[in-house]
Amino acid sequence: MSELFEYKCPCCGGAIEFDATVQKMKCPFCDTEFEMETLKSYDEELKNEKPDDMNWETQAGSEWEQGEEEGLRSYVCKSCGGEIVADETTAATSCPYCDNPIVMSGQFSGALRPDYVIPFKLDKKAAKEGLKNHLSGKRLLPKVFKDENHIDEIKGVYVPFWLFDADADANIRYKATKIRAWSDSNYEYTETSFFAVSRGGKIAFERVPVDGSERMPDDLMESIEPFDFRDAVDFQTAYLAGYLADKYDVTAEQSIDHANQRIKKSTEQSFADTVKGYASVVPEYTSIQLKNGKAKYALYPVWLLNTTWQGKKYTFAMNGQTGKFVGDLPVDKSAAMKWRLGLTAVAGLATYGVAWGLWLLGII
Repeated sequence: MSELFEYKCPCCGGAIEFDATVQKMKCPFCDTEFEMETLKSYDEELKNEKPDDMNWETQAGSEWEQGEEEGLRSYVCKSCGGEIVADETTAATSCPYCDNPIVMSGQFSGALRPDYVIPFKLDKKAAKEGLKNHLSGKRLLPKVFKDENHIDEIKGVYVPFWLFDADADANIRYKATKIRAWSDSNYEYTETSFFAVSRGGKIAFERVPVDGSERMPDDLMESIEPFDFRDAVDFQTAYLAGYLADKYDVTAEQSIDHANQRIKKSTEQSFADTVKGYASVVPEYTSIQLKNGKAKYALYPVWLLNTTWQGKKYTFAMNGQTGKFVGDLPVDKSAAMKWRLGLTAVAGLATYGVAWGLWLLGII
């Protein structure tokens, strides 16, 4: 029985065939020509490719020491279901995620003890100032966002994070292009050349953070990074005094996929930075083999503000260590309309000015 071999075009993915006219393999879809030796080498490389192997040891956190939990209380939000931890002196408060009242449900229990905590370095006054700076100069911002009552609702929260360490052996193949353009008296020509560029090596990752709160948007937490781990200390309950702490509801095992995505993206970008002289560089195949993968559990300091504008909730966050402030802003539709009308008027005046100048020159 004969065996049918089919080569896929590395450029467009179409099936390529031998062209007797040029004595080369040729793609009938994109007209790219290939030497047989080139395709043979490419095929051998494909056969040697390995899938990702990104497994972790996730024994993060530790058991609470005897009597250490006695000074902590657990609060449950009846609206979003969030469970907040605070010291026993904290009175009734509101949820830092949805602003609804939360009630004390009893003695805190059942969670792992964090390995590390980065204490707050910036106080509530600095958080208020950070919000004011974030809102200043925004002419299209609704006035209610500048109200002091909203500023007073900022809350300091220790957000749970899983920190992933690993050593990675990576092999990545990029599809790269070079573009050459020229013209003659009749036509303009563009030639695109495709290249398979391989990179391999080792890269180490330390404390890749993934937040362990389902209610905390991952993009919001990633936007206030980085946290400086040099300020981290071994966890003690005393650091929670005066602040809230979110009880994690996403486990280290459930956070592995997100950690792997961050590691894979960072590895591809780091290796791509070494591929020079091409018009475009796109990862086509990635194989990452992780070694010594492990996770730790930490609490990171975050100032949070939630407010609602026309039925939509807006969440702002400030890094409680560095002061980095992020958050989407609503637009005052009335102010936006006036701004657009102003731009139209300016554009109209500019057009009128150009026309007046041309008339003076006798062109029109």
